[in-house]
Amino acid sequence: MALQVNPMASQTQKLPSYALPPMASLRSPKVSMVSTLPPRSKGVEDLKRPFMAPKLVHQASHTMPPEKIEIFKSLDDWARDNILIHLKQVDKCWQPKDFLPDPSCDGFEDQVRELRERAKEIPDEYFVVLVGDMITEEALPTYQTMLNTLDGTRDETGASPTSWATWTRAWTAEENRHTDLLNKYLYLCGRVDMRQVEKTIQYLIGSGMDPGTENSPYLGFIYTTFQERATFISHGNTARLAKVHGDMNLAQLCGSIAADEKRHETAYTKILEKLFEIDPDGSVLAFADMMRKKISMPAHLMYDGRDENLFDHYSSVAQRIGVYTARDYADIVEYLVDRWKLKELIGLSPEGREAQEFVCGLAPRIRKLEERAQSRAKESPSVPFSWVSGREVKL
Repeated sequence: MALQVNPMASQTQKLPSYALPPMASLRSPKVSMVSTLPPRSKGVEDLKRPFMAPKLVHQASHTMPPEKIEIFKSLDDWARDNILIHLKQVDKCWQPKDFLPDPSCDGFEDQVRELRERAKEIPDEYFVVLVGDMITEEALPTYQTMLNTLDGTRDETGASPTSWATWTRAWTAEENRHTDLLNKYLYLCGRVDMRQVEKTIQYLIGSGMDPGTENSPYLGFIYTTFQERATFISHGNTARLAKVHGDMNLAQLCGSIAADEKRHETAYTKILEKLFEIDPDGSVLAFADMMRKKISMPAHLMYDGRDENLFDHYSSVAQRIGVYTARDYADIVEYLVDRWKLKELIGLSPEGREAQEFVCGLAPRIRKLEERAQSRAKESPSVPFSWVSGREVKL
């Protein structure tokens, strides 16, 4: 789920997977999404801080009226027939071992040696993005927790038989393979400082997230639809670049994750299609609400114990090498507007028509802002990344 940021933030903030790409803002040149704690001396690790403190912006809770909750309870049978079909049987799923050296065979050391030789040809900038994507996937406990805050669809017991709860658990299980695969690959390739990577994962899970979904499945499923499409794009581009760098095994690895993300995106997209069918006004208002909040990336509190602006730096590298860009963000908005046929909605309230006009005009607006930001962009600096043993990478 997995790639925070402002779709209209300055070009100095560039994006990674799961996120909203940075662009020039209509209101301010830059929006900070990092800790509210005061800045500390560079390079000094504060051992007393086990996580990055969230910036509590939204924090509204349980805003959905009871009659809306009943909609989701009434859709449980529909979800069983239309959403659970997008899960795969475990025996038919790929597993991380399918793409990695087999420790049970005599040729394991040779397989690892070959993997490491291929990795030597790939630049640090690629590994910065691949590590950032993996760390974002590693915060899966946070994402399952977020889904289980949604009124009307949460898993009330941890083993609830409802279709919504079944989906959340099985979706989590499928997503868990992504982080296992990427983590094991990075461990074996020898190109990254795994201790720094592992510290970043611990910080991120401890930080949590506040995507502004307010316990509402309307907002929550819009958020997950957007993020699943963003991760599909991001992992697809890491696959493409791995092929460019001559590592077909890594390309297949990343492409398989992208295919999972696409399948999950399809399921979440269908949920919103159903909601637009039975409650177009409430659905378009929710979509506009999430777009005005600027879809926040799950990993925006990323921290390695050293770099207070780690997420911004990772985002910048991801945008520069084309893994996930401001244009991708605009394309996702446009895709969802077309997929959900928002321009064709009729019978809306005045507020609904205003929301419809806003979301239907958003993608062109983002593209214009991004073009202006690109024209003003200056030569980017290089910064050290602890993930690649402190080597400098251009932003």
